[in-house]
Amino acid sequence: MSFGYRILGFGGGVTGAGPYNVQYLVVAGGGGAGGGHGGGGGGAGGYRTVGTKSFEVAAATPFTIQVGAGGSGSAENPGIDPGEDSIFSTITSAGGGSGNSYGVPTGQSGQDGGSGGGGGRGIYGPGGPAGSGNVPPVSPSQGNDGGAGGSENPSGNPLRSGGGGGGAAQAGTAASTPTAGVGGDGSPSTISASDVTRGGGGGGGTGPDGNQSNPAGGAGGGGAGGRHAPGQGGTANTGGGGGGTGQNAAGGGGGSGIVIIRRETAASTSSSGTVTTSGTDTIHVFTSDGTFTS
Repeated sequence: MSFGYRILGFGGGVTGAGPYNVQYLVVAGGGGAGGGHGGGGGGAGGYRTVGTKSFEVAAATPFTIQVGAGGSGSAENPGIDPGEDSIFSTITSAGGGSGNSYGVPTGQSGQDGGSGGGGGRGIYGPGGPAGSGNVPPVSPSQGNDGGAGGSENPSGNPLRSGGGGGGAAQAGTAASTPTAGVGGDGSPSTISASDVTRGGGGGGGTGPDGNQSNPAGGAGGGGAGGRHAPGQGGTANTGGGGGGTGQNAAGGGGGSGIVIIRRETAASTSSSGTVTTSGTDTIHVFTSDGTFTS
């Protein structure tokens, strides 16, 4: 007579329930941009991914997913509002560094982060230094440096240009008086079964004397900087940095991050977030905090 017992191995779990490999994309929240005339663009949130299913997870294990929020754009001085980290298992992507505001005589420094924020313009002096990307350091790199802010000459010529925020694939450019820096481009990924670029840096802001209508944000959700106007926010769920402002107003806020996990359909049990299938794979997309159970 059969009693339907499941046979277990000594010291182990159910037969066939061993570890397996997944693919992931973990993008942190983008940094907020600097305020005041000539604010620097926000850096993109850290961008960490593997292109194949090569990251091992233990079976029947819940993993808490954290999706980082974007930093708020800062008003006037100083601009310190980075994005928040995104986390899956042992993978942490660092929030984007904020862009910064003008300073007297030297512009405020952009903040370090997943990608670095752009420096603010100087008043009667040099522009602020750029923030560094890939902070803390990981390999492969999670992001790039921002661009330095623009300078004014001793006579006070009001050129008012901020540097661009760094992106996942490219550094932000420095302001080249009177031209504001542009945001670095993000990186494309097909993990979600569509080709989507995320992790663009925000453009720097420029005053009314600047020669751009909107200093561009990087491809992948970076907000455009403002010309004598507030900068645009980074796009939600891309980790894009906010655009710097070109007037006495707050810079644009950073875009929130995203976590995507792709696995063999036969491998996993349950998950929060949005769950879809593509061929033999199941794709878990988290645009807010949740749980992935392997």
